[in-house]
Amino acid sequence: MGYIKFDKTQLINLEYSLRKELVRSNRAGAFSCATILGCNTRKYHGLLICPQPQLDGELHVLLSMVDETVIQRDAAFHLGVNKYPGKFHPKGHKYVRDFSADIIPIVTYRVGGVVLTKETLFVAEKEMVLIRYTLVEAHSPTKIRLQPFLAFRNIHRLSKRNIDLNTKYDAVENGIRVKMYDGYSDLYLQLSKKNMEYVHAPDWYNDLEYIKEMDRGYEHHEDLYVPGFFELPIKKGESIVLSASTSQVYPPVLSRLFNSEIKKRRPRDSYENSLLNSAEQFFKVNNGTVSITEGYPWYDHSGRFTFISLPGLALTDEKSSLCKKVLDHMVSIMNGPLFPESYLHQQPVYNAADTSLWFFRALQLCFEKDKKTVIWEQYGEIMKRIIEGYAAGTENGISLHDNGLIHIDPSVQNLTWMNATIDGRQVSPRYGYVVEINALWYNALLYVAELAGAAGESDLEAKWHAIADKAKKTFNDLFWHEGGNYLADYVHDGKMDLSIRPNQIIAAALPFSMLSSQQSKQILDLVVKKLLTPRGLRTLSPEDPRYKGIYFGDAYARDSAFHQGTAWVWPLGLFADAWLNVYGKDALVYIKEIYKAFEETMVENGIGTVSEVYDGDPPHTAGGAISYAPSVAELLRIGHITGAFKKVQKSKK
Repeated sequence: MGYIKFDKTQLINLEYSLRKELVRSNRAGAFSCATILGCNTRKYHGLLICPQPQLDGELHVLLSMVDETVIQRDAAFHLGVNKYPGKFHPKGHKYVRDFSADIIPIVTYRVGGVVLTKETLFVAEKEMVLIRYTLVEAHSPTKIRLQPFLAFRNIHRLSKRNIDLNTKYDAVENGIRVKMYDGYSDLYLQLSKKNMEYVHAPDWYNDLEYIKEMDRGYEHHEDLYVPGFFELPIKKGESIVLSASTSQVYPPVLSRLFNSEIKKRRPRDSYENSLLNSAEQFFKVNNGTVSITEGYPWYDHSGRFTFISLPGLALTDEKSSLCKKVLDHMVSIMNGPLFPESYLHQQPVYNAADTSLWFFRALQLCFEKDKKTVIWEQYGEIMKRIIEGYAAGTENGISLHDNGLIHIDPSVQNLTWMNATIDGRQVSPRYGYVVEINALWYNALLYVAELAGAAGESDLEAKWHAIADKAKKTFNDLFWHEGGNYLADYVHDGKMDLSIRPNQIIAAALPFSMLSSQQSKQILDLVVKKLLTPRGLRTLSPEDPRYKGIYFGDAYARDSAFHQGTAWVWPLGLFADAWLNVYGKDALVYIKEIYKAFEETMVENGIGTVSEVYDGDPPHTAGGAISYAPSVAELLRIGHITGAFKKVQKSKK
């Protein structure tokens, strides 16, 4: 034990400890997110965040936090930490002695002769958070007071003091039921111990300040409602469990439920197990379907990153049944040849040129050991629908030209992954013939041809082979920049965009590539020289005048840098594929070092997980989502293909 651990010196330094955040999902759409001290620094922080389908279908924060107070000899010691304008109050961090999170997060407090531990877990597949308090040491009668702070608001907004609040409550066994506003789920707050006292004292706590939102240029003051507090005695050696749930529980089972949930957890006692633990959090089971959450705490679904993430995330499942469940769900929500890229007001949006093409790579990686005829039988019709739909042209400006390449109409914005906009203007406009779109297209054509051939459909095999051959010749003629020995990022009206970006690495990484080994080597040399960092691939060369090396500030500043120099982790998986394609087994040592370099991130920002992006400039500070599915997934996959991951798994058996 002790792989993820912080000591008193680190914890009492708020500048240090408030940068450490934890995420835990229930794998059914709800999650919990907070700093390791419990001091909320984002509007996206909360102990119980869950969907409200009866309202808008979006995520809402019900329980923001719980403040604890230890009472001895009529003296109250407040363990909570909250930020208000100009001050922290209370300052419970001075009582914190250590923090660990090898299985679940455990905070240890020392108040004089009192030693109290606090353990928090999110129950799998239930909208229920359990907090267990254990009095480890005490020399006189001790009480504990628990004060819940409620929000009942959309995750993207902030709560404000208002007169519409329902201050009533209903008594339930060992607790209360509350609901701040009509239409919301009930919130049940119950304790495992009977001789508790609930004091109803409804009040607002105004102007809690969220420093991360301030940094991001958003509104950052919130008013939270406190209905009252629970107070109860606790003896030395005794444990008390607090449940916060959208359904009523039978309090006597809470301690047993807590212990049984701990046994289900994958321990975060190593780098690899931390990644696997994080990977499990992204799967969402809902009404029998399985989907992938792109990242925490603010992302939901992304078709593109579902397909990019799935092969790596599925390494958490020994039977690999997750792949099929996710893919089948995605197929069920297709529109013609297109998968939904995102959702707007709960409605699918089909606005990407590459998402459907990433589907083929997901099949290649998830089912690489399966028989080709079996894959064709299961997904052949879907693959044909995509290929034929692209060939016929789509309503959103995707078309197949006579030269065998896919073209994006310049009047249609943001059909690639570099889709940041500012005031309706594309920050990184990419249209015409786009490098990764056509690399993915070629890979899809040959994969379909291969499977069709194995299934005896020789006419179809010949048809798509012919288009692929034409595409390969045209691609090299159009994209290869002889003066620099690399690929243009896109070509429009015969003009090459020569921005040095990581998208060209995809052309060298896919199972079917249009490039020679020499071309791939030259691209890799350039990427290593201009784009590779210890935290991912930069989205633009630092020598480009448009380069932004720091991802920080308000929405304008961040969107300006998002794809203009910021380093992304997930392209490292494709970099590793390309490197192995060129150098074979001799590449393993080099790629493994890239993989191992991320171990230190397990305790840097999102604890036990990996962030969405990092600054292009040293020291490559983390930014974006604190836990990002493509980042975690591709690191897992790198570990797997280099053997590092495989060895750890064997040692656990």
